[in-house]
Amino acid sequence: MARVRFAPSPTGYLHIGAARSALFNWLFARKIGGTFLLRIEDTDLQRSTDESTRSIIEGLEWLGLDYDEEIVFQSDNAEKHRAAARRLVEEGKAYRDFTPKEQREDKSIKQNIADRARANAAEGIDHRNNPFRDLSQDESEQRAAAGEPFAIRLKVAPEGVSHFADIVYGEQERAFSEIEDLVLLRSDGHPLYNLSVVLDDIEMGITHVIRGQDHLTNTHKQILLYQAFGAAIPQFAHLPLILAPNKAKLSKRKHGEVVSLTTYRDRGFVPAAFRNFLALLGWSPPEGREILSRDELIKEFSLEGIGRANAVFNFHENDPRHWTDDKALWINAEYIRTMPLADLLPMVKAELRSEKLWREEYDDDEREWFEKAVELIRQRFFTLKDFSVQGRAYFSEDFDFEEAAVRKNILKEPKLKELLPALADRLEVVEPFTAPTAEAALRAFADEAAVKAGLFINASRTMLTGQAVGPSMFEVFEIIGRERSAMRLRSQRPWHEFAG
Repeated sequence: MARVRFAPSPTGYLHIGAARSALFNWLFARKIGGTFLLRIEDTDLQRSTDESTRSIIEGLEWLGLDYDEEIVFQSDNAEKHRAAARRLVEEGKAYRDFTPKEQREDKSIKQNIADRARANAAEGIDHRNNPFRDLSQDESEQRAAAGEPFAIRLKVAPEGVSHFADIVYGEQERAFSEIEDLVLLRSDGHPLYNLSVVLDDIEMGITHVIRGQDHLTNTHKQILLYQAFGAAIPQFAHLPLILAPNKAKLSKRKHGEVVSLTTYRDRGFVPAAFRNFLALLGWSPPEGREILSRDELIKEFSLEGIGRANAVFNFHENDPRHWTDDKALWINAEYIRTMPLADLLPMVKAELRSEKLWREEYDDDEREWFEKAVELIRQRFFTLKDFSVQGRAYFSEDFDFEEAAVRKNILKEPKLKELLPALADRLEVVEPFTAPTAEAALRAFADEAAVKAGLFINASRTMLTGQAVGPSMFEVFEIIGRERSAMRLRSQRPWHEFAG
């Protein structure tokens, strides 16, 4: 059975690139009946936080990505990792490096050792020219027993080639001459990433490693470790990067909250919609469809459908209307517009409650009204936040007027100051008060007043909702109701607030 894992570091919020990796692992496992595991790589003790761990778990839960076994915390396995590194020394596959710390080339672990190795090779420098590489086992033991600090390095053969077939990027090859004797343990006993990830994947029985393309160079090193431990090498599938609009790598530091999964939760995205959007960042369904349910994503997903081209996440930092990718907003709007009303209502309830707009009657005597109101207004909304912002007038008398709508639809015609209250008088006697009867009354009154019905329709929409656009005005009358409609038509707010 296939076993895959999502292995984030809890050093901040859940990046959407990491969330996509989790999604692709989850989809792959669910497609073939495999197992999806979660491992928290919390060995960076200075940067790892419980808050970040909670954020990761909550983010996966929000996306609907359930994992199958208990969470593995990498820090719990540190002693096993140290023991495994020492075992490689005993087997002659690794060695103790007693180079004083300030002289050690690995003092900056994150520097690109591959580039350095190539540079050394070009200059005729043997990067394996380490005086401790071939130290006798006895002397190595004696120096260690005497308390001399040491790191442990893997002994990489000077000649040979590492190669593997990546499911996305195809055949990958790298000469051993380009790979340094990688550090497994620092002198303080801290296991390094490549050692820990390989040992944990072996212990967890991982069969497929699905992760970002930026790990491709690590894979060659990790294959050497699988071989050193005599373990089966998993299949690898590396995912294209997600780039910012300027084609730079999307990063927490540079791009801030727009790359955080929690931003989308907090700004009113439907979890299924954002999951759908993430799936299309680097993967294409066979028929090119863009709206896919959870079950459809599982059915259609394949690692072979992942492209090699980097995905671009289009957003405009200084444009509130395009603060995130337009496709993400479009997909979210499609979900809000078309999803079963029974699924949408609890989300709207949570949004209204968070903005203190929820009334318990909406769950009781006014349940039917609430359902009709949500059904009416959801057609033009992009996020759940729109129900408490653009849709506020349906749930509260405390709503704002759009100035442009007031100036265009009300203040341009001075007669409306008297005509709108008169329209309210006419609507108050309509029986029953429905969309068709409200329409008939408005059109009749427009004929009597010798004005176009459109004048009253546009002015009424702004008086009742504060906006210039929205659903059919006569449906709005019915939902707002006779009493509230008349009261708002008589309101003098537009003249008080904007006619100065």
